[in-house]
Amino acid sequence: MHYHVIDYLQQAARSCPGQVALSDAAAQLTYLEVMNTVSRAGRAIAAGLGQTNRPVVVCINHSVRDVLAFFSIAFSGNFYVPIDPGLPAGRIQDMVDTVRPAAVLTADPDQIPFPAGSIPVWTLEQLTAGAPDGPEPWQSAKDTDLLYVMFTSGSTGTPKGVAICHRSVIDMVEQFQSVFQFPEHSIFGNQAPFDFDVSVKDIYLSLKVGGRLEILEKKLFSFPKLLIQRLNERRVDTIIWAVPALKIISSLRAFQRDKPRYLRDVMFSGEVMPPKTLAYWREALPDARFVNLYGPTEITCNCTYCILGDQQDPDAPIPIGKAFPNCSVFLLDGGEEVREEGRLGEICVTGSCLARGYYRRPDLTEKAFAQNPLCDVLPEPMYRTGDLGCYQNGQLIFMGRADTQIKHMGHRIELGEVELCANGADGVETAACVYDQDRARILLFFLGTCQPEQLLAVLQEKLPRYMLPNRICPVTAFPQTRTGKIDRRKLLEFAKERTTNG
Repeated sequence: MHYHVIDYLQQAARSCPGQVALSDAAAQLTYLEVMNTVSRAGRAIAAGLGQTNRPVVVCINHSVRDVLAFFSIAFSGNFYVPIDPGLPAGRIQDMVDTVRPAAVLTADPDQIPFPAGSIPVWTLEQLTAGAPDGPEPWQSAKDTDLLYVMFTSGSTGTPKGVAICHRSVIDMVEQFQSVFQFPEHSIFGNQAPFDFDVSVKDIYLSLKVGGRLEILEKKLFSFPKLLIQRLNERRVDTIIWAVPALKIISSLRAFQRDKPRYLRDVMFSGEVMPPKTLAYWREALPDARFVNLYGPTEITCNCTYCILGDQQDPDAPIPIGKAFPNCSVFLLDGGEEVREEGRLGEICVTGSCLARGYYRRPDLTEKAFAQNPLCDVLPEPMYRTGDLGCYQNGQLIFMGRADTQIKHMGHRIELGEVELCANGADGVETAACVYDQDRARILLFFLGTCQPEQLLAVLQEKLPRYMLPNRICPVTAFPQTRTGKIDRRKLLEFAKERTTNG
């Protein structure tokens, strides 16, 4: 039984020491090399801090070095906080002020993106050069000790540090493996930035199966030909990507010249998968297994999954499926569980997957991690996702954010339902809906070859009149958040600017 993620690393280093564990465009390391580096750096961190369960910031650059830093910090009995130096300075300072780091790990001490002051700043080279001998600090840890704190803005725009412990990550890994049975030595093609929780699955699932983490640099996704070439050269067989990454491939019709020849599993999460994007991938890779994953950062990556069968209706929303083992996912409406088909409820989750809360934010933690109202005999924390869902034909369907539920013309409307209808229209690749509260207008933006009047005609056949967009706007590209999701705030700002200017 595992209590700490370093168990996975140590086990793999013993069973397959010569197997490549980590690789990127510039470097590759075997499990034995990783274990040697991590044990030396981890002991040095422990000696330098003289205590455990403290936050250590890692200035990430999406390379092998980042993962070595994560493992070294975990080995030391402390927890890591990944921060991208390219973020706005004010946001970085908010994160630093929240965690109050005990130390910083970076590839370049002269490029720290915030005033370090008296905080120790280390490189892996410094740590491994003078590493002391001695016990392995991680072996004294508990499974409820933190592994990482990862910041997410959620719907407020204010950074919140989601605190995840070893038990939650280990539970996620074990349940993923029990459901999907990844073969030994699988090769995971990592797309997600290391401060985005999608990457957690890549890192720790590859450890579990003694596999290889192939880190794909961001620029490859601007040149799909080179991306596919890398996937084939490195024989990547498993990808767990954010939906926007798969959308890039389909929008550029990247499979016309070549296809990923070794892909066995294509898993996706982060936002709703457009049916046309999925169809493009499935046509190119008919023998691959496609899986829709759902879950916010607060429940350690994912709590539900849906393995998509051949009979999936291309015009129907893609289900988010059923709960992973060892967690419960259910719908609540006003404290009452929703079971009947078609009725909306908030998606709520209980189980070992839950984060321990928001770091140094007890107010936000108490609000989001509430007592499960369905359990009145013992304390049972429940995470309220803020997402809406309903059951259709026995399947759980994601219906958008609770904060995108609007009141328009006297009716309660889910903007996600408008988007689902638009995404099913011919000539529409992706659609996004926002509400202009000041002018009481539903605004629909879309990318594709369809004409606005054609799209309106499709929507008129499927939606009641009060749900029809007041304005339909074609776009050549969607503004994106740094994790690749559609930035709806910028869409609304753009619409308001156009109205103001003319």
